[in-house]
Amino acid sequence: MSHISNIYTADCREPIQHPLLAPVSVAAGYPSPAQDYFSPDSPDGRINLNDHLIHDATSTYVIRVSGHSMEGAGISDGDELIVNRALEPRDGNVIVAVLDGELTIKRLRITATGVVLQAENPEYPDIKVSTLASLQCWGVAETAIHHLL
Repeated sequence: MSHISNIYTADCREPIQHPLLAPVSVAAGYPSPAQDYFSPDSPDGRINLNDHLIHDATSTYVIRVSGHSMEGAGISDGDELIVNRALEPRDGNVIVAVLDGELTIKRLRITATGVVLQAENPEYPDIKVSTLASLQCWGVAETAIHHLL
């Protein structure tokens, strides 16, 4: 099961700016001729990660994932999720759920027979939420930061 090992607030007081190493999107297939027509986000060729990752600083948190149940969604053990608590959860969203007092990360499925917290790894069962269970959506995951090394 994917759990949460740490929760951090999103600090947007200072812009997180990193130089663009490649001034265009880099093709994973064939090289792109569009690289000759790049218009940078800023005059100095830097990109502000807050502008791209944080949509609502007052309700956004960074959560570190612990576990393997969401690997099929591209969320691995040790990854960070950008989670927005102000978003309305919808069917198909990856959410941070509080189920009977326990935090978990799952895909929300709203079916005709009830709510299911769906794992994205066949080794983990889906959780069919009973009518007697206490379920709260803590937030909706907007972005996964996946570490390659």
